[in-house]
Amino acid sequence: MNEVNQATRLLAEKVQELITAIEKANVAEWVELYRRPGRLIYLNFIAGLARGLGIAIGFTILGAIVLYIIQKLALLNLPIIGKFIAEIVRMVQQEI
Repeated sequence: MNEVNQATRLLAEKVQELITAIEKANVAEWVELYRRPGRLIYLNFIAGLARGLGIAIGFTILGAIVLYIIQKLALLNLPIIGKFIAEIVRMVQQEI
């Protein structure tokens, strides 16, 4: 009888651990999203817009920093950098 109680207690503990793990994984919220595909599409669309906006802002800031550094290097009249910038200017003028 003692072994049965111990096995029941162990089973109850394992079930409780499983319940806790499922609650942590928010399985109920995922199931609700899959029941309503329109909401899933909407949330993914909003997430995509946010990612795209973040990439655009990040690229703009990074590009501005790179241009600022190149501008400062050009003012130093370094031979290698000067040739590189002159080549870029020449390519841009050919495209216009």
